[in-house]
Amino acid sequence: MRKLFILLFIAITATLSAQARLDNPEVYVGANFGVTESMVMFTPSVNQGFLMGYNGGVVFRYIAEKYVGMQAEINYSQRGWTESSGLYTRQLNYIELPFMTHIYMGKKSRFFINIGPKVSYLLSEKVVLNQNTTSDTQHITAIQNPFDYGLCGGLGLLFNIKGNIIQLETRTCYGFSDVFSNKKTDYFSKSNNFNLAVNLAWLLQIK
Repeated sequence: MRKLFILLFIAITATLSAQARLDNPEVYVGANFGVTESMVMFTPSVNQGFLMGYNGGVVFRYIAEKYVGMQAEINYSQRGWTESSGLYTRQLNYIELPFMTHIYMGKKSRFFINIGPKVSYLLSEKVVLNQNTTSDTQHITAIQNPFDYGLCGGLGLLFNIKGNIIQLETRTCYGFSDVFSNKKTDYFSKSNNFNLAVNLAWLLQIK
């Protein structure tokens, strides 16, 4: 899965790098806010549903070539997991930095794709609900790896109203690092973040 994401990102970036440059590059800054649905991909598996949270932050977009540009963000993102039993929920709060290729079609109204890597760091964790009578590993162990990295990709639609950009985007992010230690002596061999998000953003075109 990791290799597939990386190869896909490299292929798209290489294909688009030959696009014609714009005479006047486009520069945007703004903010985004939305909701997340998250879980942790445990091996051995843990029965889960998606945990709802929030994310938001600042956005910088630079477009110097026709149909392709780059987008960087600094976001606060709530992740974590909630177990299907309804007895345990833990929230993980991250600061994240996505750095993505921005691919678009259209002029005033544009369909776009964002895809690229991101890095995150755990700011805090919180047990929201714990009514278990058992001592499962994921219940009694604090997060051991605060650093997270992975890939994210999103689809969206934007409207340009006199230099003001209003856009809606759906995004999927898959983490490659594990939140718990994955040594041979540890219980979990995998415990990586997976989350979906729907974000509304307002950007101002400054050039």
